[in-house]
Amino acid sequence: MFWAAHFLAGLAVVLAWPAPVALSRASWPTRAPFTAMILWQVIALAGGLSMIGAMLVWGLDPLGDNLVEAVGRLGDMVFANQPAYTLGLMHVFALSAAGLLGAHLIFTLLLTYAKIRGQRKRHRDMLNLLSSPAENRPATLVINHPTPVAYCLPGGARSVTVLSDGLLDLLTAAELDAVLMHERAHLHQRHHLLLWAFAAWRAALPWLPTTQLAQRAVNELIEMLADDEALKRVSEPVLARAIAIVASGSLPDPYAACPPEDPVTAIALTPGAPGGQDTGATVNRIRRLLAPQPPLSVLEQALALGTSGLLLGAPTLLLIAPWVLG
Repeated sequence: MFWAAHFLAGLAVVLAWPAPVALSRASWPTRAPFTAMILWQVIALAGGLSMIGAMLVWGLDPLGDNLVEAVGRLGDMVFANQPAYTLGLMHVFALSAAGLLGAHLIFTLLLTYAKIRGQRKRHRDMLNLLSSPAENRPATLVINHPTPVAYCLPGGARSVTVLSDGLLDLLTAAELDAVLMHERAHLHQRHHLLLWAFAAWRAALPWLPTTQLAQRAVNELIEMLADDEALKRVSEPVLARAIAIVASGSLPDPYAACPPEDPVTAIALTPGAPGGQDTGATVNRIRRLLAPQPPLSVLEQALALGTSGLLLGAPTLLLIAPWVLG
């Protein structure tokens, strides 16, 4: 449908620029990080569906009154060598672009997964050489280094939390519990999958500035979600001090031109470690703990979640309903 293609194209533009910019500048996500995380995921998914769907709907429009008929005729053209005279040049271009973009997104997702998996394997190999198990703390490793370091390394049943001697010397027992609860929350809530998805989105569309905004916002939100889990065991001041101590050990960018010579520092700089932490995000987390704001009301939560449902449902319905109903 011609109108559906244009609506999807317009929605793709909104989700590619103004919507992410507005959400990244909003103050309410710190009051409801889980809801904000859902909205970020919906923006990314609905944006991709809209971009691909706009080209797909336009390309298939001349081939039939419903999705099944249109796809069937396209299959006949491709596999049965039937004439494609009903398709104009622009329709062929739109279908090709939709296929290429979809393949590009899927390929980038898989390639990013392969890269991350390889980095984690190398990281784990280095940890096996340079770390030792923590006493009375299962699935926790300690590296001998004075810099405060704490992070988790996902790996299913082999997932571990990594701490440094320098951090253990600085933390009280309560602060150590806060750090461990925080890092284990990352593992239990599968935050590494979210990081993988948004890293792939940024890698697939590096020319889109909002992919960087989304990745930064998601990184901050997952830290807040882990903070909320840690607050079930410790108080806000204790967690805030633990965050400040860990942040004091933030190391240079892992993609810097000059890699560190110290192998332990090299471990801390690999993906999953705290290297290159966003100072602004750390300040926001501490401010959120020391000057807590009231959570969103039920109405505000419903509005945010309802917006998420509309954003995700609109491209899905436009891809299906006009074609099924003819």
